[in-house]
Amino acid sequence: MSESISVFNRLSQGLNRVIVGQSILIQQLLVALLAGGHVILEGVPGTGKTLLVKVLAQLIQAEFRRIQLTPDVLPADITGTNIFDLNSRDFTLKKGPIFTEVLLADEINRTPPKTQAALLEAMEEMQVTLDGESLPLPDLFWVIATQNPLEFEGTYPLPEAQLDRFLFKLVVDYPDEASEKQMLLNRQAGFAARRLDIARLKSVATVAEILQARQEVKQVKVSEAIIDYLLGLVRVSRQYPDLALGASPRAAGAWFVTAQATAYLAGRDFVTPDDIKAVAPPLLRHRLLLKPEALLDNLQMDGVIASILNKVPVPR
Repeated sequence: MSESISVFNRLSQGLNRVIVGQSILIQQLLVALLAGGHVILEGVPGTGKTLLVKVLAQLIQAEFRRIQLTPDVLPADITGTNIFDLNSRDFTLKKGPIFTEVLLADEINRTPPKTQAALLEAMEEMQVTLDGESLPLPDLFWVIATQNPLEFEGTYPLPEAQLDRFLFKLVVDYPDEASEKQMLLNRQAGFAARRLDIARLKSVATVAEILQARQEVKQVKVSEAIIDYLLGLVRVSRQYPDLALGASPRAAGAWFVTAQATAYLAGRDFVTPDDIKAVAPPLLRHRLLLKPEALLDNLQMDGVIASILNKVPVPR
């Protein structure tokens, strides 16, 4: 267990050297990687979302593909298609970029629902069906989608059913003043993200080590009191007066495993209430749905999540 934890410590250090001022975001992304769940990265342009994913994929020696999603992208552009070969007089499969280990779906809300749905089966069942044939995806298969929170013209918001398939929604905020100053000092010293040779970054882990760590996470103990605490929070979310939609059973299962992953990265073999609380905002902010009157009152989702956490007594 300690060996796998050191792998994730090296990953965190490697990412923080390149992506300055986003240590909490990096920690949450590593929890999602360890838990085997897909992620939405939401942030304004220029905050390093794409660079973060590319560097992480290189550090774990994972195959990486990026899809730039636009309104004219078709499902076949993602999944692939069978093409008729005139020479062999037969159909040959041309696999799409979805057949990879780390897939970056850039600006996922800019592509129509039909194309967004092309990711659904892959994300949930780890396979792609083409012309009636089910094709397995790599064991690591991990989707990280990005979206811009400011632009709404020409966008297609993801429906609740698809949002629920993402483990975390991570908000990429501006770095603090000290971190941004360090970024400028790094640039003065010659660092430039566009010229960064990611392929030459030294790998600190392997895909096999990540998969092994995922198996070890399952051994982290969760007491019955902690399970009751988690379920109490789920029930409160479903009854919360300002919410039209509470946490689903899938959300409860995701909460369970991400709490285990958080405890694991902290070097513990048991889950505490703080582990449950730590993953609540990224786990719930895209799953809960505010009522229209709550939106008019300008309620913020993270504030609602904090209120839910305060309504259930912490087990002793």
